Amino acid sequence: MRAAIYGAGSLGMILGAFITKNGGSIDLVNRNKAHVEAIRKNGAIVTGTVNFTQKVNAITPEEMSGRYDIIFLMTKQLQNREVVTFLKDYMTEDGVIVTLQNGIPELLISEIVGEEHVLGCTVAWGATKTGDGVCELTSEPDSLTFSLGYIGGKPNVHLREVKELLELMGPVEMDDNFIGTRWSKLLINSAFSGMSAVLGCTFGEAAKDRRSRKIVQSLIKECIDVCVAGGIHIEPIQGKDVVKLLDYRNAFKKALSFAIIPIAIRKHALLKASMLQDIENGKKTEVDSINGSVCSFGRKTGFPTPYNDKVVEIVHRIEDGEFSPSFDNLKLFA
Repeated sequence: MRAAIYGAGSLGMILGAFITKNGGSIDLVNRNKAHVEAIRKNGAIVTGTVNFTQKVNAITPEEMSGRYDIIFLMTKQLQNREVVTFLKDYMTEDGVIVTLQNGIPELLISEIVGEEHVLGCTVAWGATKTGDGVCELTSEPDSLTFSLGYIGGKPNVHLREVKELLELMGPVEMDDNFIGTRWSKLLINSAFSGMSAVLGCTFGEAAKDRRSRKIVQSLIKECIDVCVAGGIHIEPIQGKDVVKLLDYRNAFKKALSFAIIPIAIRKHALLKASMLQDIENGKKTEVDSINGSVCSFGRKTGFPTPYNDKVVEIVHRIEDGEFSPSFDNLKLFA
């Protein structure tokens, strides 16, 4: 069996390092040649809440050859159609693409390779690339979990092998309501990644400041409400029922939800959103696939999403150079 991680940046390099360290075999593919060369020379250097260096097999897309049974897709969604079309030629006849991306990317990928060749996976931990070949794990070691599922009626034949590879890093939960799990991750990303990008801060800093926490709370509430309107049951995250903890219908529960937010995110307090990292590197973000997904579903269900709409607007204006990530942007939500 051959496996690869396509888009082995911060999350992908760390996943590949853990898999290889614990006895698995996997190729790490990244188009950043300097990143690949550094990994080849020094190994994959993992810092942060854990620290180790692991020799791995790192290559560029041009160096790919043969076919893979399993391809973990960890690129940004901006070029999914082009990337997946490229990867299709490197899949075995019964191969599978496992998407570990934000939002709900399985629908488009299924159009290209077929539902039976797609598995979805949500990641409950975060990382930041701090240099070529060096990535910082920003979540606590006990939060290195995955949820694995599929959107069609039948899973791919490599489901067991995919699960075993991921378990070389952390626990894997098989999810019967995978769309509900996607929305639980989207709830966190729309609120905390969105505000991290707008404010230029970590998840913990967005939760600590009472002004920004009010907006985080509103973003979470919109996510919950559009799912209720659309008949989607949001799954728990690492055993915690986020809807029960953070939803509210009265002033007392709203105040309780507000107080819980910093506690709920404490294991990921050091995490800096990949959207913010993109902005810092002069790249376009995935805001349309994260907060924009909430807005789109809100329009479909007829439920307004003014806070998510505003995050999308601000992030695009930051991308265009009109604003910079800053707590000064809080005034734009007035």
